[in-house]
Amino acid sequence: MSLKKINNRAEMTDSLKAEGKNYVLLYKKGSDVSDCSYASIERALKDAENINVLTADVNQVRDIHVQYEITSAPSLLIFEGKKFVKTVKGCNDDGFYKSLFESALFTAKSADGDKPVKRVTVYSTPSCSWCTTLKRHLDHNGVRYREVDVSKDQKAAETMVRKSGQQGVPQTDINGKMIVGFDKTRINTLLGIN
Repeated sequence: MSLKKINNRAEMTDSLKAEGKNYVLLYKKGSDVSDCSYASIERALKDAENINVLTADVNQVRDIHVQYEITSAPSLLIFEGKKFVKTVKGCNDDGFYKSLFESALFTAKSADGDKPVKRVTVYSTPSCSWCTTLKRHLDHNGVRYREVDVSKDQKAAETMVRKSGQQGVPQTDINGKMIVGFDKTRINTLLGIN
């Protein structure tokens, strides 16, 4: 998947998908921070599918940032469908953006449709027996999750340690709350599993 350049707000509005998340990167070409953000997002999208990321160079496009009161570039605007939700400012590493984009695709829903959607990421390694137990538990309960093999992804491993302060696996990120190990009671509580 690649970044799609837009030239004005009308083109942006037409390019936003009605369902799911959309992203609009406002950047200033030639600025170190903006170029960093652009390159990180491009790397994060390398193997991604169905992620709608639009780009607008604020040197040329002048009608988007004023609409959303954006005063600095780079800024990544996040939309739920066509509704503006929030902004992520500055340059982040490609692991951050990859996680951001994948969390939009991999969500967990409990059986009760009235409960809010949960974003679940499982950090694991192939040789970890507790990781297998945790994933079986989630599969058994119909929980959708994104699995990250930290033995193959150094940036993801660093992200995991930064979030939890721990290196051991399994670790589960449920809507930003980190659970170290297979703490079945806490996992069930956060996911609404009875």
